[in-house]
Amino acid sequence: MKTSQRAFLFFVACILCVGVNARKLEYKAVDFGITPNTGKSQSALMQKAIDAIRTEMKKGDQAVLLFEEGRYDFHPGDAVKRNYYVSNHDQPQPRPVGVALEDLHDFVLDGQGAELVFHGRMMPMSLVRSENCTLKNFSIDFANPQISQITIVESSAEKGITFKPAPWVKYRINENGDFITYGDDWSFRHQYAIAFEGDTRHIVYNTADLYCPIANVKEVGEVLLNAPGWKDARLKPGTVLALRSWERPSPGLFVTHCTDTKLHNIKMHYAEGMGLLAQMSEDIELDGFSVCLKGDNDARYFTTQADATHFSGCKGKITSVNGLYEGMMDDAINVHGTYLKVVRRVDDYTLEGRYMHSQAWGFDWGYVGDKVQFVRSATMELVEGGNEVAEITPIDAVAKEQGKGMDGAKTFRIRFKKPVPDEVSEKAGYGIENLTWTPEVYFANNTIRNNRARGTLFSTPQKVVVENNLFDHTSGCAILLCGDCNGWYETGACRNVLIRNNRFINALTSQFQFTNAVISIYPEIPNLDGQKLLFHGGKKAAIRIVDNVFETFDAPILYAKSIDGLLFHNNKIVKNNDFKPMHWNKDQFWLQRVNNVEIEDFFHYREKHIAKEVKLSVQK
Repeated sequence: MKTSQRAFLFFVACILCVGVNARKLEYKAVDFGITPNTGKSQSALMQKAIDAIRTEMKKGDQAVLLFEEGRYDFHPGDAVKRNYYVSNHDQPQPRPVGVALEDLHDFVLDGQGAELVFHGRMMPMSLVRSENCTLKNFSIDFANPQISQITIVESSAEKGITFKPAPWVKYRINENGDFITYGDDWSFRHQYAIAFEGDTRHIVYNTADLYCPIANVKEVGEVLLNAPGWKDARLKPGTVLALRSWERPSPGLFVTHCTDTKLHNIKMHYAEGMGLLAQMSEDIELDGFSVCLKGDNDARYFTTQADATHFSGCKGKITSVNGLYEGMMDDAINVHGTYLKVVRRVDDYTLEGRYMHSQAWGFDWGYVGDKVQFVRSATMELVEGGNEVAEITPIDAVAKEQGKGMDGAKTFRIRFKKPVPDEVSEKAGYGIENLTWTPEVYFANNTIRNNRARGTLFSTPQKVVVENNLFDHTSGCAILLCGDCNGWYETGACRNVLIRNNRFINALTSQFQFTNAVISIYPEIPNLDGQKLLFHGGKKAAIRIVDNVFETFDAPILYAKSIDGLLFHNNKIVKNNDFKPMHWNKDQFWLQRVNNVEIEDFFHYREKHIAKEVKLSVQK
């Protein structure tokens, strides 16, 4: 028998052996003492259950952990503590984690309708270094959110604003008359808010991020407070305000270093950071994952402090379908990588690159064999020729003390397989982009409504499909294609995007960053006049916007900057009088430094009559 035949038979025998010995293990949470509706913390019991399951599982086994329906409380005091470095968040270490799912394979957590309620400041759930895991059929919430809700009772130019805190809000008035909200391990003197219409839950027209001078507060009735110096005619009685901070300690669900993750029928009602943050993971499927209120009669108007879902440095395919995203303080989805800034050229093969944003550092950036490219920060032009990582080492003291690979790193020394172009050094602004960790995205059949800032944000060179979604009063733009090597340092250029069969209702009711039109293609380019090579696209119809409906009270539909290959075809624009036009951009189509653009066969309606008006601004 030939050696190759013997090797093949041995391989088949191994597969059959694993199949024979593989087990399907079923566990019930109640058998570990994890009991609903007791009001007692389940954090320690939950960790014992996960440790026991991990110990018993062997290679090839499958396991499911089943909850009974009901409420389960988790407190930080008996929770495990973890040093997790989380992209686009603050980095308080260690973090209390209510449910730490680590080093698992072929595992299913089925909540069967369980309500997981968390207390204080903690990370509700993590999924770390795991393969082929499914989380489904549960909700995540906090008993006392750090976002505090109030309702305007009276708004007077003479007396200021009188308001009533929501029943669950804990507050006190300090010796200076400041309105202070608090929980078990946090307190805030809020100064900013998002205002919602009491009846529709839309964000109040033309308000954006409101400054709230809640000072010299006095009690004027039972749970009724007056701030005499706070005067704003836009805040009518019945307006509901979500008083917020800019802090992001932890996401509701943290996924890192995982492959083949499925998140099904999960409802995230609140998190002080993002709803879901996934980083350095491959192939993630969301089906019925929602960041949402508890139905139409929920007393709350807000959900998460930041994005609903956020994917940083992932690869494979991200699928997000059948979700409801509402009331969050930022995008429904944001997909990007992170540029490292070149801070030192060591030699012709070696650079030192650094994470630059205060909320994006400490986690793995890449590995040996990863494909990379270099970009000029001022013009966002690619340096000709790519390269490959031969060696990467964190050089921070924190990372070395951790002794766990790249945890805690801000700066890396990277040796490349080929010489680095002479121009790439710390003497001028350059970024390093990891092309290996860039995902394909499918975002479909979702509803995004009544949120702050933007609807969706995509920055990946892989295929992106955005179809059959409802964007309903997103307040800022509905879709943003970005790229930024100057502020957030979020990569990168979009090469293949299809935006199809979506319905956009009254975007742009407030002004936020990057919101030049309903769809904004808006890379950050400080020296646009000096740019010679365009950023997005790269071929005919690289970005296609087709068969959509835009229902709008204002002018701007599409803004595009630095793109080669843009098609806007067979879209319907329906004008309404729901709000007074107020956007500073008066052009329906505003194009800056574009090439190969086709805008054709679209229909513009007002009061059922086809109109001829089209305002197009093109700047070379």
